[in-house]
Amino acid sequence: MVNPLPLALTADFSSAQLVTLAEMGLHDVEAMRLVLRGGSVVDWRRLNFKTQDEVDRFLRLSLFDPYDPVDERRLRVLLTQSVDYLRSTFRYRVADAVAHPAHVQDLFLMASGVYEPDRYRRIACIVLKVMHCVHHLEARELLFQTRIAESDFQRRLEQRVMGVGAQMILSGFPIVTFTGNVKSRESLITKLLSKKETLAAQIYDRTRYRIVTEEPGDILPVLHYLANHLFPFNFVVPGQSENTLVDFRQVVEGTPALRKLIPALELDLDHERRERHERERRGETNLFSAAGYHVLNFVVDLPVRVDDLCETDAGGDHPHGRICFGLIEFQIVDAETNQRNEVGDASHERYKHRQKLRVLRRLSRGLVVPKRQRN
Repeated sequence: MVNPLPLALTADFSSAQLVTLAEMGLHDVEAMRLVLRGGSVVDWRRLNFKTQDEVDRFLRLSLFDPYDPVDERRLRVLLTQSVDYLRSTFRYRVADAVAHPAHVQDLFLMASGVYEPDRYRRIACIVLKVMHCVHHLEARELLFQTRIAESDFQRRLEQRVMGVGAQMILSGFPIVTFTGNVKSRESLITKLLSKKETLAAQIYDRTRYRIVTEEPGDILPVLHYLANHLFPFNFVVPGQSENTLVDFRQVVEGTPALRKLIPALELDLDHERRERHERERRGETNLFSAAGYHVLNFVVDLPVRVDDLCETDAGGDHPHGRICFGLIEFQIVDAETNQRNEVGDASHERYKHRQKLRVLRRLSRGLVVPKRQRN
């Protein structure tokens, strides 16, 4: 039996509702854009939190309770390690106000430009970027040390995802289906053999959740809800998003409330187009997807608390924290597009056929010519 999360970290679904595009602020837009393009928060120049309450919600979504003394000490350990790294490696002069904030939440508000002087914003951003990486390294070490079977860990991930999914359905959200599946052993082998880099660690979609919305306009509000109730936006895996469904520029320019935010965006509106052209130039495209296949696909490093499996040190703390991460892939598509994706060249059956044909050719290296199969 999986131990429940501490009460302070359980999501509040009592007034669950979707936020419309017109109601979204700069933080929401930047977070969604990060998901859509598969960017990295390490490249950001600032955060966009306005109040301590907003930071508190973000920390709880990351499964830290800022008012739990153990979690607060853990955050300060990550902060100290990050400051020490910057000072020893780059000789950064990290101001004491950033290295030792009165409250951990102050660091996020400094990085958002809430506090003066502005130079605190820049160094606070840098410190938080390093904390992000240190936290992942420590969480990976914890997972290696924790005695838990992969199937049991996957079950914990599933409980988190499906708990939120069930509540979205019960709240009457415009969702046709919210389903999950685990790739079969055969599918994993085929995928590995089809990749240039044949490493099991590079398969990000062992566990996949598929969400079909009623209308195309429901996709971004559903994504926004997930990024505020299930996974923190900064845990989206960079470079693993496939978005052939939502045109970010078109959405922003077509929504008056969002159009006003254009001058404050991290990147100009033409950035996605340049990225797409560069990927195509390097040949970084899915060789098996049909041109008519459209989907929003992204991967998240989902945080999971493992309090019941952690040992404490002499001081009652956890040397590597109490949070591990598990990779989860999400697919979001509207019902009409989903129906089109299931017929003709874009169908999953045709996709798997193209993939298997490539694997067979690769294995044979010209020694075996596969029989011509009907497309």
